[in-house]
Amino acid sequence: MSDHAIMYTDGGSRGNPGPGGGAFVLYDRNKNLIGGKGVFLDDITNNYAEYTGMLEGLRYARELGVKTIDIFSDSELMVKQLNGVYRVKSPNLKELYEQCMDLLIEFSGWKVSHVYRESNEDADALANRAMDMRKDVVLAGKAKKKQGKKLRIGILLSGGGRTMENIQQEISAGDLNAEIVLVISSRSSVKGIERARNIGIEPKIIRRKDYDNIARFSAAITYELEEAKVDLVVQAGWLCLWKIPHNYENRAMNIHPALLPSFGGQGMWGHHVHEAVLKAGCKISGCTVHFCTNEYDKGPIIVQRTCPVKDDDTPDTLAARVFEQECLAYPEAIKLFAQGKLKVVNGIIKTSR
Repeated sequence: MSDHAIMYTDGGSRGNPGPGGGAFVLYDRNKNLIGGKGVFLDDITNNYAEYTGMLEGLRYARELGVKTIDIFSDSELMVKQLNGVYRVKSPNLKELYEQCMDLLIEFSGWKVSHVYRESNEDADALANRAMDMRKDVVLAGKAKKKQGKKLRIGILLSGGGRTMENIQQEISAGDLNAEIVLVISSRSSVKGIERARNIGIEPKIIRRKDYDNIARFSAAITYELEEAKVDLVVQAGWLCLWKIPHNYENRAMNIHPALLPSFGGQGMWGHHVHEAVLKAGCKISGCTVHFCTNEYDKGPIIVQRTCPVKDDDTPDTLAARVFEQECLAYPEAIKLFAQGKLKVVNGIIKTSR
């Protein structure tokens, strides 16, 4: 893999706002294709789609270990904003802009330039393909992402198991170098049990009501994790308090359906969160992957992804849009863990190169 890469990005929506797509295509210095991706986005603006394509491409380049990068986009506005010529005024774009800038400064050298649409055909075609298919589209190249060591994952669930299923799909597709070796359910009659069996694992049922105190309940969970030699614990819709022992500090993750530290804490789960977001009149929501501590939703933040909140949203429609981002955020966080890129400094995650 070359230390230098050339990236083209694009994005758009059919309606502005409307169904959209963001995309990037990455090449080495000899213009050999490294890879690319088109991301389908539901009901967004052109600018939001442009920034999404940029952000996805920067993340991909960093995962590959690219040191210097030349970036081309046909969005003159975004190029000027990233170069500090124009200020970002839209609250819907500000967070995406800040995430892009945080990634750009990790490169030892970078340049963002404007090109006309006819010079950006590959990224444009990929964005349109994602819109046509209404799903993400991956463009394979010669390079393979550095995935780190193969992780042994233990899943804790209390409900439907959709998050577990998504992680298994990433593993089966070869995009996540891991293996789910253990599933623990805190309930004996939830959909997640069937889904665990569908991926070839007989789940362990450990119910809080079967133990007379939290300490014994937690010890039973820890025993199963250690027996299975789990490297990373992934809470996937887990609703019980598990007192995390010292040896699992920064080895247990959770995903929350809002942008922490807002809308977190005891009792803030599922629709309770989305109802609170709508009641507060937020224009942006999303999800947060964080390391677990023995306080609800207080652990160091690993990855956050955003989505717009619409004026006519209900808790159900907002939940569906947030879950789309969860399906991207959790695998990203697990990959960073596998690559040894997560370092906690004074309670804050520093992502190394």
